[in-house]
Amino acid sequence: MDRFFKLKENGTSVRTEIIAGITTFMTMAYILVVNNLFLGPNGAGIPADGVFFATCVGAGLITILMGLFVNIPIALAPGMGLNAYFMTVVLSSDGKITWQAALGAVFISGIIFLILTITKVRQMLIVALPQSLKAAITVGIGLFVASVGLKLSNLIGVNLSGVTDTTKTVGGSSISFAIGDMVHSHEVQLTLIGLIIIAILMALRVKGALLIGIIVTTLIGIPMDVTNTSGLSGATWFPNLNDLAVGKFDLGAAFKLGLFEIVFVFTFVELFDTFGTLVGTATRAGLMKDKEKGEKMIGKAMLVDAVGVSAGAVLGTSTVTSYVESTAGVAEGGRTGLTAVTTGVLFLLALFIAPLAGVVPSAATAPALIIVGVLMMGQVKSIEWDDFLYAFPAFVTIILMPFTGSIANGISAGILSYVILALCNNLVAKNKVKIHWLMWVLAVIVLARYIFIGSE
Repeated sequence: MDRFFKLKENGTSVRTEIIAGITTFMTMAYILVVNNLFLGPNGAGIPADGVFFATCVGAGLITILMGLFVNIPIALAPGMGLNAYFMTVVLSSDGKITWQAALGAVFISGIIFLILTITKVRQMLIVALPQSLKAAITVGIGLFVASVGLKLSNLIGVNLSGVTDTTKTVGGSSISFAIGDMVHSHEVQLTLIGLIIIAILMALRVKGALLIGIIVTTLIGIPMDVTNTSGLSGATWFPNLNDLAVGKFDLGAAFKLGLFEIVFVFTFVELFDTFGTLVGTATRAGLMKDKEKGEKMIGKAMLVDAVGVSAGAVLGTSTVTSYVESTAGVAEGGRTGLTAVTTGVLFLLALFIAPLAGVVPSAATAPALIIVGVLMMGQVKSIEWDDFLYAFPAFVTIILMPFTGSIANGISAGILSYVILALCNNLVAKNKVKIHWLMWVLAVIVLARYIFIGSE
């Protein structure tokens, strides 16, 4: 095992990797429940058993493949945001677009990714982006992860003032963030307890601090009525395989209905989300120190990710993609594919332990995500803040990720603003800066996407 995963070479051990894998799984386990809300009978219409099976098996197999083939601590599962868009596509079509056709669109986007990866176009992103922008992506993802934790726990809420229609921008209205109800909300209180526990353990350099914190917080949540154990009583521990969505994607309908706009959105968002997650997580794990080796590793990871997109569609779920919560496992010391394999095996076992996986409340996992945000902020020192040409694109990249809830939006704004500033600099200043040809292509794609399609 040491020889296969190169544990000693990466300064890790079997114990550390397994703990890291369990931690990653626990921070991602919410997808087992949440994915059904978007894709299930009350969402896009896929049978609930089919969604659960596809989520467990898709996440499990592709994550294991990532660990064995690439030897990187990245886990994959159906992507949040993309599953919501999937549901929107189906529900807003007045019955014209079925979930089978939407799965067909996801499958096509996966094939496009595979082609872009094999031709090494996706890998060029690593070379094309300036170092400051890559560092900003890592920092932005850290804030994005922390914001997810804050929202999941209701530790941070939103106040709307003067808003009568939440579907439109209303003049004179104001939106502000506010601290959650610490006095009456047991969920908020439990999150704070968990945050303090993990912070203390991290400060004391305790191995497995995140995992220990999640478990302890979950147990504390039982007498606080936040951890709900009622689902364990009389629970069914074996999966129902009678109503699956495996192989039910409809390519013919996707082409006939002309779902090219939908395919483009799936492709665009996945392109930048995956790139950001892979580079950000690999950087945090210290796997990008050797530039040549790191770029080759990311290239292989992109190949697995591309396979995951189409494989997810075949199994019956929306886009399976690299998960930013993998950073929780990295924070626990995960450095190799053994972390990913551990997480993948747990997703497969979740077919039989679904009730147990559902016990851990968001108030227990949220503190771990907030702590991960702290750890990923370290890359901010690698940004050239004294050069506005790099500082501004880095800033918009960082700030838009948590505030718009989209990694893709942050990267898009960073690329576009850098190209504009670099172009103006090269037209006026004597000191020219390099603009990779791919940056021009991406800038045009970003503009076209937001002008003609919008911000889906």
